[in-house]
Amino acid sequence: MLAILAGIVWWTRQQAAPPQAGGGRNAGPMSIVPETIGKGDIGVSLNALGTVTSLATVTIRSQISGYLMKIDFKEGDEVKKGDLIAEIDSRPYEATLAQAKGQLARDEAQLKGAQVDLTRYQNLAAQNAVPHQQLDTQVALVAQYQGTVEADRASVKSAEVNLAYCHIVSPINGRVGLRQVDLGNYVTPGDTNGLVVITQLEPISVLFTLPEDNLQTVAKRLKEGAVLPTAAYDRSGANKLAEGSLQTFDSQIDATTGTIKLRGQFENDKRTLYPNQFVNIRLLLDTHKDATTMSTAGIQRGVPGTFVYLVNADSTVSVRPVKLGVTDGDRVEVLSGLAAGDRIVIDGADKLREGAKVVVRSAADAANPAGAAKGAANGAAKGDSKGDTKSGADPDKAGGGPHKRSEDGQTK
Repeated sequence: MLAILAGIVWWTRQQAAPPQAGGGRNAGPMSIVPETIGKGDIGVSLNALGTVTSLATVTIRSQISGYLMKIDFKEGDEVKKGDLIAEIDSRPYEATLAQAKGQLARDEAQLKGAQVDLTRYQNLAAQNAVPHQQLDTQVALVAQYQGTVEADRASVKSAEVNLAYCHIVSPINGRVGLRQVDLGNYVTPGDTNGLVVITQLEPISVLFTLPEDNLQTVAKRLKEGAVLPTAAYDRSGANKLAEGSLQTFDSQIDATTGTIKLRGQFENDKRTLYPNQFVNIRLLLDTHKDATTMSTAGIQRGVPGTFVYLVNADSTVSVRPVKLGVTDGDRVEVLSGLAAGDRIVIDGADKLREGAKVVVRSAADAANPAGAAKGAANGAAKGDSKGDTKSGADPDKAGGGPHKRSEDGQTK
């Protein structure tokens, strides 16, 4: 009976025993990809979402009424300030101008005659040959004609302006959009859509928002006279579209979101940015020179805090706590814990533990798991067949990383 109970207990313990960790000291080496810690510059950047905004968008409308006689642009054309856009039938306005000029000439003649009479009456009044009442009347008549002439001159000026409005020109440099009115239509100043929209594309700006906590840092850098580089990326954030600089920020914080608007300006000479386009913005605030940097892929987090697996000279790894600084893309600043020249694990750290044996494989093998597995298998097979080889034997290249074997066949 006791023997049966002992057998049951032994069988239960065998079933409940956990498998040995793959990274144990007596297990085979784990395949990893290392990276050598180096020195370099790393930027202190802020990321934000932005919308491309034109610095000038003009809807071309007629300032007079008339038939559209000529359209002097093609959709999508680049136009300069002062280029002809369209022409309106000018004949009615030419006639109005001629009429105004005629009225002016008539009233100027009347004024001249009244002035001659006034001079005559003034001489006669000095001799008491005419009543003073008649002289006063003539003075008032001359003033009246002078007012009439001034009004006529204003009418001529107005007619000249209206005639000039028959030739519609571009007020800015920009790109012409799609035509809104066809040739021959009767256009008026009240047309909502206008003739066409011209949008300035070069330079162009991007409006983006940042949390209010970043405002003091940005304002301080601008006050110091620093030019803050601003880069615009596509929706995925992988492709850089344009480079520019920060121009200014808004005068008030949005109380509902706790953010503030900023404007970056871009030359856009390659036409990679268009109004209302969604972009990702990276604002470079500062650059830390000659900093110790590493790939973010090597960062591990656990009970020790933030740490990395340091590759030792004997092909084992050890846990090394690190203190990190700013992150820029896939690089991170290391404040303490590592030095230039150290090697850390950036791929294959999932099953590692303190003191685990490793075999180095190349980054190319990391991108080709099938090849890496084949290399590791070949390395294991060679290890079995050469388990009795001595130190200094031919190196096995399993997984793409050279290593030596000790007398007991264990990989170093």
